[in-house]
Amino acid sequence: MQVTVIDYKAGNLTSVLTALRHLGAEPTVTDGDRGAVENAERIVLPGVGHFQATERLNATGLTPGIRAAIGRGVPFLGICVGMQWLYAGSSEAPHQPGLACFPDECARFPESKEKVPHVGWNSLEVRAGSRLLAGVEPGEFVYFTHSYKAPITADTAAVTQYIAPFASAVERGNVMGVQFHPEKSSATGLKVLSNFLSWEAKKAA
Repeated sequence: MQVTVIDYKAGNLTSVLTALRHLGAEPTVTDGDRGAVENAERIVLPGVGHFQATERLNATGLTPGIRAAIGRGVPFLGICVGMQWLYAGSSEAPHQPGLACFPDECARFPESKEKVPHVGWNSLEVRAGSRLLAGVEPGEFVYFTHSYKAPITADTAAVTQYIAPFASAVERGNVMGVQFHPEKSSATGLKVLSNFLSWEAKKAA
């Protein structure tokens, strides 16, 4: 199974590629080939670091390619900052737009006695009906490392509590994102990636 993994020079590529290969996928990496993205069977966008780094997706012409692929029903998974990029933007880089598949914006955790960034294992409250998180039981733990979070909306597939509740997974049609790192989340993370790989590509509603 072919999976196109996008390298915008701020992703945790090695671990993601290892996890995908472990599950039997054949990932290929691109950092600027719009055609490879437009014609992909499945797309994964890993991401770490600052939201501003997503500007490279525009600079290399990958953003319209991603839009075209999503439009024809290609399953798309954003990881960490890759998930945040699916929103309209982030207060981390106010002048850098996201893909705006989801209209809201991501924001930093509020000031608290708890440390920011949120780093380590935390549990998922999975919403009923999520295909990406099928088979993930309530309370299963996954690995996080982030300072910015997505809001809880109708498209939220899982919620996690840290300082305040936030969307730890999002899902609408063939567009999916996880704030946690499935490639570092043991059996639960592999289950999520396996669900993504088995996703039947079809035109999104």
